[in-house]
Amino acid sequence: QVQLVESGGGLVQAGGSLRLSCAASGRTFSRYLMGWFRQAPGKEREFVAAISWSGGISSHADSVKGRFTISRDNAANTVYLQMNSLKPEDTAVYYCAARSTLVIFTTSREYDYWGQGTQVTVSS
Repeated sequence: QVQLVESGGGLVQAGGSLRLSCAASGRTFSRYLMGWFRQAPGKEREFVAAISWSGGISSHADSVKGRFTISRDNAANTVYLQMNSLKPEDTAVYYCAARSTLVIFTTSREYDYWGQGTQVTVSS
């Protein structure tokens, strides 16, 4: 069982930066694939980024490549999402997700555990 708690969301102007954190409980955090997803009002939840249990492999959605970076600190049981050059279209609730697997998944249905989300609002 894994519990996930996101933090770091807020209101930022276009072009600004935010760093989201997701703190996980459980002794086996280092064996979990970790992902970030987002959901804007009236839209489906979409993949943002994922990182393998070791941190050696990551994947980012095309819409955020070059602007967002996922990373993890297994000693701290935490995964991060550094978001730079933010755009109004990045406005959404951002969710952290986890699954015990060695494979990278980019679809939400593949993840077993979810946080409650943190709001990110980018003003133009």
